[in-house]
Amino acid sequence: MRLARAAPPRAVRDPAWARWALTTVALVFLAFFLVLPLIVVFAEAFQKGLGYYFASIRDPDALAAIRLTLLTVAIVVPANVVFGVCAAWSIAKFRFPGKSLLTTLIDLPFAVSPVISGLVYVLVFGAQGWFGPWLIARNIPVIFAVPGIVLATTFVTFPFVARELIPLMQAQGTDEEYSAVTLGASGWQTFWRVTLPNIKWGLFYGVVLCNARAMGEFGAVSVVSGHIRGETNTMPLHVEILYNDYNIAGAFAVASLLALLALATLVLKSFVEWRQTGTP
Repeated sequence: MRLARAAPPRAVRDPAWARWALTTVALVFLAFFLVLPLIVVFAEAFQKGLGYYFASIRDPDALAAIRLTLLTVAIVVPANVVFGVCAAWSIAKFRFPGKSLLTTLIDLPFAVSPVISGLVYVLVFGAQGWFGPWLIARNIPVIFAVPGIVLATTFVTFPFVARELIPLMQAQGTDEEYSAVTLGASGWQTFWRVTLPNIKWGLFYGVVLCNARAMGEFGAVSVVSGHIRGETNTMPLHVEILYNDYNIAGAFAVASLLALLALATLVLKSFVEWRQTGTP
């Protein structure tokens, strides 16, 4: 004889009108702040036709901005992966003086405005900065050049990988590493065969977030780039310049590439979350 499933207590059930109201508010919010802007971006990008759209993408300055953005991402993301894994491993697996300070410093870019971080690099490496005259005398450009853009982007993105891995590795504990060492595994063997497989999806999640922020960073890069067309403009800066020049269709054409990259990032993010939780 099958027993009837007891209904949940009335105190823990939401009224139907409350569920529908909250769902409607969420959907309206998403439609207004996510779907509608995306529709506007692509509508404005193609308002002058496919020919003008692809001409805007193939423009030498646009191609230079795309190449610089990809170059910056190619440098920044691997650097942040190395830093994030090392920082997370040391914080989660070891005890050492200054551990709390290191954890606090990792969160610093979340508290500091990107524009302020860009100004700090100008004060340090600019022509009138601490090391600027020494660098200029040796023809080593940093500010208004690619190194400055890479440094500024690295600063605003380095917490993402570390912050994703630290709680994950703390939750996993150190039992498996201790067991591997007890069985004779070296430090590198323990990392490659025990630690890395356990954190691979969290690491990939942090890489996705870091990559998205690096491609779309504007504030810090705007300060250190100098806005030199074809040389130091990333894609977000190129969009701003085209918009200020009243080339609306061209600006939205380049912006549509950033939108597509953002959508691809969301798909990857959802995939990683699904692999981590096991539910879609």
